[in-house]
Amino acid sequence: MSTEYGLLTVGDADRCGELEAILFPGDDPWPAVAFIRELDSDHNHYVAARDGKLLVGYAGISRLGRKPPFEYEVHTIGVDPAYQGRGIGRELLDRLLTIADGGTVFLEVRTDNEPAIGLYESVGFVKMGVRKRYYRISGADAYTMRRDADVSSVSADADVRSNSES
Repeated sequence: MSTEYGLLTVGDADRCGELEAILFPGDDPWPAVAFIRELDSDHNHYVAARDGKLLVGYAGISRLGRKPPFEYEVHTIGVDPAYQGRGIGRELLDRLLTIADGGTVFLEVRTDNEPAIGLYESVGFVKMGVRKRYYRISGADAYTMRRDADVSSVSADADVRSNSES
């Protein structure tokens, strides 16, 4: 089957909790109720990857601040291990960056998660610093990464919007 993308729903929360337990066993994985709370916020946006009816990946981003220009923070990205290496994580990240609409985006990632770091760097994220013992249970460190606003993209989008409103 081919992977289909859409919005994550409250009905996906249990599966997200299952995947979190598999993907982040030593790092305080989010339970289903955490996803329900995340989905309840107007500032959060979550996307899903599905193989048929099976949720195989998810990702979420939060808009920070109340007035533009907004900044964003990636909260989580997870892909079922059986589906990793197929570009699903990249597609989910691309969808989050589309939601951010050219704004500055931040995230944290374990310093030993080389595949994720490589993915983030490939789309313009840079390491800003290290958060020591960021992951509470394991005590693992995290890089704080940032992808600066794409000013040309924001300007082009504003031009398109103003032209279409004329």
